[in-house]
Amino acid sequence: MPSKNQTPEQIARDQIDKSLAASGWVVQVKRAIDFNAGQGIAVREYQTDVGPADYALFVDKKAVGVIEAKPKDWGHKITAVEEQSAGYAAATLKWVNNKEPLPFVYESTGVITRFTDGRDPKPRSREVFTFHRPETMAEWLSKPASLRARLQTLPSLVHAGLRDCQITAIENLEASFKADKPRALVQMATGSGKTYTAITSVYRLLKHADAKRILFLVDTKNLGEQAEQEFMAYLPNDDNRKFTELYNVQRLKSSFVAKDSQVCISTRSCLGSGGNSPAAFSEHWDLGLIRPRGQA
Repeated sequence: MPSKNQTPEQIARDQIDKSLAASGWVVQVKRAIDFNAGQGIAVREYQTDVGPADYALFVDKKAVGVIEAKPKDWGHKITAVEEQSAGYAAATLKWVNNKEPLPFVYESTGVITRFTDGRDPKPRSREVFTFHRPETMAEWLSKPASLRARLQTLPSLVHAGLRDCQITAIENLEASFKADKPRALVQMATGSGKTYTAITSVYRLLKHADAKRILFLVDTKNLGEQAEQEFMAYLPNDDNRKFTELYNVQRLKSSFVAKDSQVCISTRSCLGSGGNSPAAFSEHWDLGLIRPRGQA
């Protein structure tokens, strides 16, 4: 319980500290920094040349981001401080030779958290469940570009073996990716090969956008079994190997996700099993495709 003497700002920072710790960060004060305490270090009130940032984030001893903390009643206007947090990300940090702006920027009240990846072609904030884990950031930084940037370079679709409606669906979906739209709806007639179309899109995202893992969400266990069989039978039109010879497909029977899985087929109920919160589970996926009930 918060102390009655705490200010709204202190209450928010206490909640942010808890959220950071739950996501694998070690929270420290600026007078006692120990970069050997963990992979991810969040330092309070870290000094920059434009003033102290509420939190500076370090992964593997390298500065990677900042958090701008605001009290809970700022939740409805948290986007108003994005310019301020971007200023801290672009500032020079004390004792750090950062010549480029830090890529990862958060604004948080401890209840609502927004995130911007500065490496995106058109960086913009989006609401997230919680702070990303240090190992996730380390993996992102190991790539030459962000996922949204990699989606911009998807090559033209090879039409061989595809129906006209499938070509239209895939090309329009990829156009929405390139337009930086976070959601898209694909509508196709019954019997037009919706699952085949979805698998073709998944294949291209894994091969050409270097997606780490994709969630393939279905309504029922039977649809999950059918989807698994279709993934196993799928033969790309630009490779002689079947999908499952190229990528690891896992049909979830519990909340356990294997580290080497690149496609996970799941029902909604399975995603919620095992006590996993959306905050913990959502970080598994780069993208999600929902296959509604209906004929292929």
